[in-house]
Amino acid sequence: MERTPRVTETIRIMTWNVHGTFNLNPDFDFDGVSSIIRKWSPDVVALQEVDSRGRKDDVFGMLADVVGEHRVAARSIATEDGDYGQVLISRWPFAAEPVVTDVSYQEREPRRAISAAIRAPIGEVTVVATHLGLSMHERYAQARALAALVDAPRTVVVGDFNDWFWVMSVRRVLAARCPVRTRLRTFPSRLPMLRLDRIYATSNGIMVKAWTDRAARAYSDHLPVLADVGFT
Repeated sequence: MERTPRVTETIRIMTWNVHGTFNLNPDFDFDGVSSIIRKWSPDVVALQEVDSRGRKDDVFGMLADVVGEHRVAARSIATEDGDYGQVLISRWPFAAEPVVTDVSYQEREPRRAISAAIRAPIGEVTVVATHLGLSMHERYAQARALAALVDAPRTVVVGDFNDWFWVMSVRRVLAARCPVRTRLRTFPSRLPMLRLDRIYATSNGIMVKAWTDRAARAYSDHLPVLADVGFT
């Protein structure tokens, strides 16, 4: 009889592209966005398309305060008017200084990947958070850069991968390093058809539960992805 792998306790991970909050809600309904995050009490959150341009308040800091004090921002576009990029937030401290890697492709929009080893109760877990580009060749090159960042035994890779084809796909590149993944439709949030937003894990990872929240469609054109992830 085949034995079921023993799973450690889980950590709850959330990834969400909050694009649209400034279009669907011109005044940025911070309470609405933060209510979605607080509703599920995630331990680690990756947020993409955080935009403080044209605002007087610190959107990066405000969103981070919803989860915990341990955070790292990757501001891929910085202007006098504010910044644009992503943020990784953790309930628990980092085991080392997080690293932000430039995964930009040629002359296209700047892209970053955040790598952070987190001291979770289940042991050290490395989280790589990113937001990949819009062209197939761009994503393929960026996916290879992501795969090179997966060098810890317990790693999850999360974000908006803008990827829906199998040819030259992110999934195909990451399969050897992170074969475990979510398969939830997240875009467009009003009528989700594409699985753009995902959580990947190394082969010893198990998605005990994965889900999304349709209530988030009021605040973004992407739905968030949440997963309770354990490791054997």
